Amino acid sequence: MHTVKGTCHCKAVEFEVDLIDGHQNIRRCNCSMCSRRGAIMAGVTLDRLRITRGEDKLSLYQWNTKIAKHWFCSVCGIYTHHQRRSVPTEYGYNLACIEGIDLAMIGEIGASNGAAQTLVAS
Repeated sequence: MHTVKGTCHCKAVEFEVDLIDGHQNIRRCNCSMCSRRGAIMAGVTLDRLRITRGEDKLSLYQWNTKIAKHWFCSVCGIYTHHQRRSVPTEYGYNLACIEGIDLAMIGEIGASNGAAQTLVAS
């Protein structure tokens, strides 16, 4: 296992991700939330992502079914991670927050069809 560190832009929020075989399930999602933020995400089980500093600086955003949980730094606004609606036992995390990662070197990025999920009428 290899542990990588990530931060938001202002570094008020820091987190660690335990990787077993590199970054897994790299994707972009086409739901209204993800397509607007444009993040490239990877996934891990809940027990493999830890907030190590600034948990009090995280803001939670939920909408629609309120199953998914999206966290952002309340200081700089950067999306750090989310708990997925489709697989609530996993976090998606923002690869751009990971120290030393070169997003141009990722190669092919998969797609997640979050827009096809059934929406609840408001």
